[in-house]
Amino acid sequence: MQHAEQIHSQFPWRTTTLVVGALAALELVALIAIGAVRLAPAHHAVAAKHTQQPVHRTAPAPHVEAAPSVPLRPRAHVKVLVLNGNGVAGAASAEAQHLQVSGYRIGGATNAQRHDYARSMVMYVPGWVKEARRLARDAGVRMVAPLDGLPRRQLRGSTIVLLLGT
Repeated sequence: MQHAEQIHSQFPWRTTTLVVGALAALELVALIAIGAVRLAPAHHAVAAKHTQQPVHRTAPAPHVEAAPSVPLRPRAHVKVLVLNGNGVAGAASAEAQHLQVSGYRIGGATNAQRHDYARSMVMYVPGWVKEARRLARDAGVRMVAPLDGLPRRQLRGSTIVLLLGT
């Protein structure tokens, strides 16, 4: 016990605790200040966006020309190739007749190379995405994708391919 009293009387515990506490408080204030400075520009941008004021940038944004917007072509100008990918006899012909009644031009109705497609899909050549989406809506098909895997000569002049799955 006498040994503990000697250590306590020789080392200034109270002073050391106060110095360490003051340093910790100073570090906390510095971290808060740094965080406020780093978040201030983001806060300013959000505030400017909400108040419709322009945000000043250090460098001007490069000018990017938008792709020319092509109006939606009428159904009579859209030529569709219908491929039977489900193996059901006459499915492509029946769907082609349905599309023709809806106003589409039919480029052909034939069998696909495979007959094991799980889902129907609409595929389009570049520049015909809007018409492909409309055809997909008309035919009740969810999947629309760029044309891949068919050479142009096999399209028979069509711009959109409807591949029937199961």
